[in-house]
Amino acid sequence: MTISIVHYNVCPVCSSTIIHPALNAKDESVSGETFSIWQCDQCTLRFTQDVPGADRIGAYYKSEEYISHTNISKGLVNRLYQLVRRTTLRQKRKLVCKVTGKKRGAHLDVGSGTGAFVDEMSRSGWRTKGIEPDDGARKVAKADFNCELGTTDEFFRLPPSSFDAITLWHVLEHVHDLKIYLGQLKNLLNDNGRLIIAVPNFTSFDAGTYKEFWAAYDVPRHLYHFSPGAMAKLVETGGMKILSRKPMWFDSFYVCLLSSKYKNNGKTNWPGAAWIASISNLNALLHTTKCSSIIYVIGK
Repeated sequence: MTISIVHYNVCPVCSSTIIHPALNAKDESVSGETFSIWQCDQCTLRFTQDVPGADRIGAYYKSEEYISHTNISKGLVNRLYQLVRRTTLRQKRKLVCKVTGKKRGAHLDVGSGTGAFVDEMSRSGWRTKGIEPDDGARKVAKADFNCELGTTDEFFRLPPSSFDAITLWHVLEHVHDLKIYLGQLKNLLNDNGRLIIAVPNFTSFDAGTYKEFWAAYDVPRHLYHFSPGAMAKLVETGGMKILSRKPMWFDSFYVCLLSSKYKNNGKTNWPGAAWIASISNLNALLHTTKCSSIIYVIGK
């Protein structure tokens, strides 16, 4: 039976008991509720405490503002997101090809949203399977891209060692059963395959600047808030290894624009947000681990 509220007494990644409150953040998208974010002193993971369980979390995704489930273009920030997405989809596809050494193959996209990346990969000749738990997003994917996305149940029924590439674009932070999912991802990857996971980085300059207003905390939908150290520990405990890290340059601008809006009661400080995003990216030029969002390329 699923528990309605999840309270952690130990770190979800390393099981340390040295955990404590770090800050409080408000759900700006749906409920307006405030949630406590805790931190583990052992592996540096942050996590949302007393988060709604899997049986209740769905209500916190029901908003026209939640772009990954709706494809909305209302508002300048969302229109810019849609414009930039055409570029980032191509970049992601090229990254998959580069790290796998394949121009086409078997690909699994977990947390496909409205199916844009599944469509991008399929049109490039990859045999792509998409998984998306939200029924509304699956319907949008069918209507917009004619993509038949699978459910979470299907994810756990897929045959082992069947994929050359598995991608999770800002998905892992949403998954309740973190270690179970990671185990299944390893199980589905073939011996030479690559697991590609993108997550926000709360140790970035923009996160430190906006603090509790940092949009990538996105409570309670984001259950975990990863540092590079926490990701390394998670991958290690899952019996895999991080092969490389890649920056996500556009993410910092999108996150800073939203963060500025949250901090200034709905009014975005465009020059200020762009400046903070630029500094964040400059910091990441020499150290990828300082980027606002990081892509982790993982192998067995």
